[in-house]
Amino acid sequence: MMVLLARFTRHALTCLAVTGLLAAGIPAHADDANTWQSVKKAGVLRCGAAIAPPYVMRDPKTGEYSGFFSDLCRSFGQNVLKVKVEFVDTTWDNIVAGLQSDKWDLSMALNDTPEREKAISFSAPATDYNVSLAYNKNNPKIPKGAQAIADIDKPEVTVAVMSGSAQDKAISAALKQARIMRLPGNDETRLALMSKRADLLADANITNMLLTEAHPDWAAAIHPQPPLAQQEVAFGIRKETSAADIAVLNKYVQEQVKSGAVDSLIKVSVHAMLVANK
Repeated sequence: MMVLLARFTRHALTCLAVTGLLAAGIPAHADDANTWQSVKKAGVLRCGAAIAPPYVMRDPKTGEYSGFFSDLCRSFGQNVLKVKVEFVDTTWDNIVAGLQSDKWDLSMALNDTPEREKAISFSAPATDYNVSLAYNKNNPKIPKGAQAIADIDKPEVTVAVMSGSAQDKAISAALKQARIMRLPGNDETRLALMSKRADLLADANITNMLLTEAHPDWAAAIHPQPPLAQQEVAFGIRKETSAADIAVLNKYVQEQVKSGAVDSLIKVSVHAMLVANK
């Protein structure tokens, strides 16, 4: 009996030791530092997509994604990692949390902010960003020649903005009196301005440029000086991603910027939006 017990004990301890080694050597996918190795194994790169023209756009009829960050993500997956690319719908309120919980591998068109850097990492920047304020030139609440936040920060003024976006955080800090109308997406904020439910639309400078160029008869934009929320726009990636994997992504982004490919993609995206809005 003692011999059998000794054998059982040794066998149990051996099993526990092997189990411990296996558990230590097989991290969960969300904690895997070898991000691109995991993506290649899965055969698909998942790009988290919150709509913000011309960065990220989606055709409401076909569901097809366009916009220069969509093109960058697609090209990185297909040409660098050699995998299929899948776009995962999300909102600006959830784009960081979804990345952290492994719902996608890259978050597109994220402003690199100190707050977000606490939760996730960022690639090299693809472009710059600041906030402008689009408005109707015939709106008597907006004084002619307005160029400063103080010119429009009044209790009777309503500013529409996408909830959870970088521009939401920027105007929330800058505005002390004006009412902020937080809406889920770009279509809703633009409609609020066009229907005159909002007096101003706070959005990325490039995005508001689309609006003013599409409607030169009534639309104009205020570009506060100094620039409001001057930041860099990049890909978001999970915090535990290895330096080697981030270097692969950075090399790709920097090459696209240096070659002029990003500027070309921006022009294509802007043109597509202008044509669609005619």
